[in-house]
Amino acid sequence: MTEVLPMLDIDPAMSRKMHLVNNTLDEIGWTPFHTKLFCLNGFGYGVDSLQVSIQGIIAGQAAYEFAPSYARSLTIALYTGMLVGALFWGSTADIIGRKFAFNVSLFVCSAFTIVAGAAPSWNSLAFFVAFAAFGAGGNLILDTTILLEYIPHNKQWLVTWLAAWWGVGCMIGGFVAWGFMPNFSCSDPSVAPFTECTRGSNMGWRYVFFTIGALIFVLSILRVTIIRLRETPKFLLGQGKDAELVEHFQLLASKYNRTCSLTLEKLEACGTINARKGSKWSPGEFFLHVSSLFSSRKVSITSVLLILSWMMIGLAYPLFNVFLPSYLASRGVQFGITSTYETWRNYALNQVVSIFGPILAGHMCETKIFGRKYTMAVGGLITMAFFFAYSQVTSQVQNVAYSCVISFTLEIYVATLYGYTVEVLPSAHRATGNGIMVALNRLMGIISAVIATEANTNTPVPVFICAALYGALAIIAAVFPFEPYGKRAS
Repeated sequence: MTEVLPMLDIDPAMSRKMHLVNNTLDEIGWTPFHTKLFCLNGFGYGVDSLQVSIQGIIAGQAAYEFAPSYARSLTIALYTGMLVGALFWGSTADIIGRKFAFNVSLFVCSAFTIVAGAAPSWNSLAFFVAFAAFGAGGNLILDTTILLEYIPHNKQWLVTWLAAWWGVGCMIGGFVAWGFMPNFSCSDPSVAPFTECTRGSNMGWRYVFFTIGALIFVLSILRVTIIRLRETPKFLLGQGKDAELVEHFQLLASKYNRTCSLTLEKLEACGTINARKGSKWSPGEFFLHVSSLFSSRKVSITSVLLILSWMMIGLAYPLFNVFLPSYLASRGVQFGITSTYETWRNYALNQVVSIFGPILAGHMCETKIFGRKYTMAVGGLITMAFFFAYSQVTSQVQNVAYSCVISFTLEIYVATLYGYTVEVLPSAHRATGNGIMVALNRLMGIISAVIATEANTNTPVPVFICAALYGALAIIAAVFPFEPYGKRAS
């Protein structure tokens, strides 16, 4: 069995040791530890999506109450926080380890999400949203990285399945909104009979924050109590901690009655890896991780195409998902549907449907016909087609049906991209590389707020932009240099 990214010409010792580590992961196989890890990492995905979805859910109602000069500033605050969070948690994960972010990030997110519900002004709300997003911002990076670095190769497709938790998070946000928003929200104060929107008449969005924040706090407690996470085997290997690595494997195998033939002598016989000397916190350490993403021609092409893909999906994804409530409401009005109850019901249905996109993607990418690359290509092309169809809806039934189908198909592409990215990045620099790509993704999310404002979500223009972007993403997916199907991640 070969690795996706062999390093014999760059670091022969690392390549040989990585082969032994992958053999050991396959030898131990899947255990109850991995099942718990899948669920606990999934919490991070769910929290990331909760932050994105609840911002889209509450922004309109909060704007009625605070009358801001720029209504999209919450979206900008959200993606700014996520951008900084992606860079911070991603870079520190390669420097001090994956464990710290795994244990701390959700606590930070929960605290600021709860406080956001008590915000007395628009500016303070944006501030708290940004810090909550900072806490959540590293989860797309760390959750995929940690899971991938613990599982046997025949379960690597589960990294794609991990994105189903994103849909679970959005679904929870949708149902919480469905419960609170129709009953505890004021009407648009600019529409007759011109009733002032006060805090007392508009508590729905605050209840959403309080509820979601409390849920995230519970999830953060579960993360540190259900499983006592140690550093991942591949991080320990990259740090030259061979003895600790072997001890970790021996403990895992012993706990679940599995065999483990790896010994310290076998690892030491492979030689010494090219470990960097000096301070972990020097600027050179960060730039080492960045430059290693371009260590060869093939790796460089992959990194550039991944960056381009993450930036494009960073524009397309929020243009649909963040502003989905606006699309559903505006098109509903066109067909005589003005009920907020129906709007939030339809939003919740969209999020339920999105859960099954990653599940299908996980099965597709584990087939020789599609692999990872062509699963993304197919998902992108189908999503493009339905976006064009959605721009021409002529009834409320089509409004709901097409938006639900898009929520399903776009997750086929997105889920596979999440898994593909960590599979093809070198382990010692995986979190940094993924963090940079996610940060650029968030930067484009900020730009999406500007486009949504200028193009207006009441028109089909943002939908046409999404369609074109998914078509381009499908083309890029087909030309990626690496195909991880049937290979083991480094």
